[in-house]
Amino acid sequence: MPWSIVIGRVAGTAIRVHITFLLLLVWIGFSAFNSGGRDAAGASLLFIVALFACVLLHEFGHILMARRFGIATPDVTLLPIGGVASLERMPEKPAQELAVALAGPAVNVVIALVLILFMGALAPADITRIDDPQLGLLARLASANIFLVLFNMIPAFPMDGGRVLHAILAMRIGPKRAMQVAAKIGQGLAFVLGFLGLFGNPLLIFIAIFVYVAAAGEAQDSEMRDAFKGLSVSDAMETAFATVPASASLEEAVDILLATPQHEFPVVDAFHKPVGLIVREDLIAALRQRDRTSPAIDIARAPVEGVRGTAPLEGALEEMRRTRAVAVSVVGEDGQLIGLLTPQNVAEMMLIRQARPDWRFKRG
Repeated sequence: MPWSIVIGRVAGTAIRVHITFLLLLVWIGFSAFNSGGRDAAGASLLFIVALFACVLLHEFGHILMARRFGIATPDVTLLPIGGVASLERMPEKPAQELAVALAGPAVNVVIALVLILFMGALAPADITRIDDPQLGLLARLASANIFLVLFNMIPAFPMDGGRVLHAILAMRIGPKRAMQVAAKIGQGLAFVLGFLGLFGNPLLIFIAIFVYVAAAGEAQDSEMRDAFKGLSVSDAMETAFATVPASASLEEAVDILLATPQHEFPVVDAFHKPVGLIVREDLIAALRQRDRTSPAIDIARAPVEGVRGTAPLEGALEEMRRTRAVAVSVVGEDGQLIGLLTPQNVAEMMLIRQARPDWRFKRG
């Protein structure tokens, strides 16, 4: 995720902290210092750090359960609104999706029970006093974990409750119809939260907008995944494009750029095999910093490993998303470049399929 830094790795998963989370710590510390001095600032920061440690454990609950089903998780990012674990793909079976969704809240339940057993008791009224420093660190953490469970089980995306709802519905009416129903329920709940927020709680309005957008995004992603099923990379790849020879100078690369509306240019060697990728923005920036006779390959991005034209399109797009690649080279059996896969031409293919679902694509 952009604007995030890696602070460590656990079992192959990178732990990232978004810059906005660090700004949140600064704001909380500064506010607490102004109202109560150094001790108050220290206590507030300790609580927030401990709370987000619980959030991180919540995310690793999802991660470890996903790994049981062969789903890798390259990283997890801490944000002011919580944590986000980047699953390589979503579970295909509803039972697996249900297990992954419940694993996170289950971790918070265990944490809350352990803290309550250690303290001896927790009054029900204390759950509403999370922001009260007089309550004590352990009691506040136990209350916060109970709140995390309740909040995450709201039946709307992107909360875990939305995943649970979708998985249960998918067992009865199928994944596609389940996603449509779950998304509508989530959006309906967003309207209710937004309406309640009009009566003096702006936070509910923010949550309502977040839930509505997330529900719409999940429905759209699901439709795209369904549309991609059965299609190969060659169905979506671009075949008419310009390439930049590995021996080209910066000036020659600019001439190629001016001759085409492309944004991504594969760099190929003498055997027409991809060795890099030059992006329009990088090329423009290089004009201000480099001599026109300098090798163009010096500004090329390392290429994502080329995919075969016969590979499933859905898998190639998941790899693009995971590596944040702007384009992927498509190669034949001999390793030579035969196509280019970009988000733009995939979007064009989707528009065609929406207009004509029965349209047949030529396979390479």
